[in-house]
Amino acid sequence: MKEFKQVSTFISYDGIEELPAAVRTLMDKAVEVRKKAYAPYSKFRVGAALLLDNGQVVIGSNQENAAYPSGLCAERVAVFQAGAAFPDAKIEMIAISAASDSGNTHAPIPPCGSCRQSIAEYEFRQEKPIPIYFTGESGPVFLSSSLRDLLPFTFDKNFL
Repeated sequence: MKEFKQVSTFISYDGIEELPAAVRTLMDKAVEVRKKAYAPYSKFRVGAALLLDNGQVVIGSNQENAAYPSGLCAERVAVFQAGAAFPDAKIEMIAISAASDSGNTHAPIPPCGSCRQSIAEYEFRQEKPIPIYFTGESGPVFLSSSLRDLLPFTFDKNFL
């Protein structure tokens, strides 16, 4: 038996106002679309904004369904929309903002496991890391420089 350590590194910003201007603009779009999320069941709203290498910004918010959990998370809405509308574009960065109608979310809220796997597929395909900025309704913003920091043991086509 061998033991090994897997290390992930993140950068923490004190808040949205501390982000570089281009990232702040993208995060503002994530916050704006988060407010339009359709979340009547969970009362948990998420917005995602992607900046593509062609300059386009693609947004997504979570979309719930009475046949819970057959809705879709904001990150996947945005990533799949980008893939459908701009199949040759690369994702330069993702900004994610989450909030609860039940109380203030002060901690950075990362993508769920399904969203991590979906983002991983695009990161593999474009052969370029995707920086992911994520936050709650207020408080710090974390930066993961690659999906691999959030999901170190990724599953890809090589396993199939």
